[in-house]
Amino acid sequence: MTKDNQKSTTSKKLSNKKLSSKKTSKKILRIFWISYISIILIIGVYFTSISFGKLGFMPGFNSLENPDSNLASKIISADQVVLGTYFRENRSQINYEDLSPHLVNALIATEDVRFHKHSGIDIRAIGRVFTGMISKNNKGGGSTITQQLAKMLFPRETGTSKFAFVNRKFREWVIAVKIERSYTKEEIIAMYFNMFDFLNLAVGVESASRVYFSTTPDSLTISQSAMLVGMAKNPSLFNPIRRPDQTLHRRNVVLKQMEKYNYITKQEFDSLKNTGLDIKYQKVDHNLGSATYFREHLRLWLTADKPEYSNYIDKRIYIEDSINWHTDPSYGWCNKNTKPDGTNYDIYSDGIKIYTTINSKMQKYAEWAVEEHLGKYLQKEFFKDQKNRPKAPFAYDLSTAQIENIYNLSMKRSERYRVLKAANLSEDEIVESFNTPVPMSVFSWQGDID
Repeated sequence: MTKDNQKSTTSKKLSNKKLSSKKTSKKILRIFWISYISIILIIGVYFTSISFGKLGFMPGFNSLENPDSNLASKIISADQVVLGTYFRENRSQINYEDLSPHLVNALIATEDVRFHKHSGIDIRAIGRVFTGMISKNNKGGGSTITQQLAKMLFPRETGTSKFAFVNRKFREWVIAVKIERSYTKEEIIAMYFNMFDFLNLAVGVESASRVYFSTTPDSLTISQSAMLVGMAKNPSLFNPIRRPDQTLHRRNVVLKQMEKYNYITKQEFDSLKNTGLDIKYQKVDHNLGSATYFREHLRLWLTADKPEYSNYIDKRIYIEDSINWHTDPSYGWCNKNTKPDGTNYDIYSDGIKIYTTINSKMQKYAEWAVEEHLGKYLQKEFFKDQKNRPKAPFAYDLSTAQIENIYNLSMKRSERYRVLKAANLSEDEIVESFNTPVPMSVFSWQGDID
């Protein structure tokens, strides 16, 4: 073989190798692009399925625009003081403008420092979580404020499998993005604080401000704001009434975050971290506060049903209630008026504002006068009188059967009886329930006795 032939053969081999290499590269490139496009399509189909509710619950437009939330109804005095509330959840709705800037700053610094820079999902925070999981140095979650709101508005469904967990998490992402499209950042912050349950019958920041600090959300201090935001981590663990030490530590963590992101100065942090929680706890109870008897009478008045003769033992009361029903618009107001959806108003969840003619200051003076007169003077006379009346508080001429009948009638007119009856308990079971001793507080002029 000549040198020319050898060169020709070598050249052909090199050419074939290059050609083979190009084909391999093209094949790899084709596989890469097919895989890449397939993954994108699968992800797209997956998130589209989530968005349209094919893989679990997905709120529609109306649900996002008008999320369900139980709002307490307020009884407001003539001088614009809240005398009390009726509620299932002690929640009141407030606007962003009613929030202390310290409260907003504390939330952003602690829960979502990039809140104003993302649209519901913070890719950087998610990346940090994955990196932390790989390095086993996970120092924080990737949930944004909007994602946390999505979880509160539309609680996660139960499910223990990894797929169910991942599916719920991705669904929260989609809901968070939808919320960001429906509301401004300020509205999202306000909704977050309105929805959060701060425990101790304090749902929403307005109730929490009143219950823990006897103040309003716009007047919260830096320290108070930090404590409430700190509870968002785990309200049961950081409960200021049951676990003040843990709550104090958590509050200081929030203060440190506020200093880190320049919401407060180092001098402010150093000063505040050494202060106590300064709790001014006000227990929420329908039997506490001002005008308790009036509030109960008002509740019965507003929620009264149309009188039915068969429900009355005393004909005179039936006639009186019937006259009220037909002549007084406020009597049975909740059952006479309907909401836009056609259902009746619910005094416990529709956030009704009930304006009264009672002046809160005069009511306090009146209650003080009653306590002063009855507690100091008349109560002693009552006790003396009862010693000589074995049937007290009943009249001496009533028979045992008549007294027993009064007890039975009172039992059947009580809310507790109606609840037990609605639960399909028999008459004997209801009577047994009433006769079973239960813990209770008994009123005295020196304070309730447990």
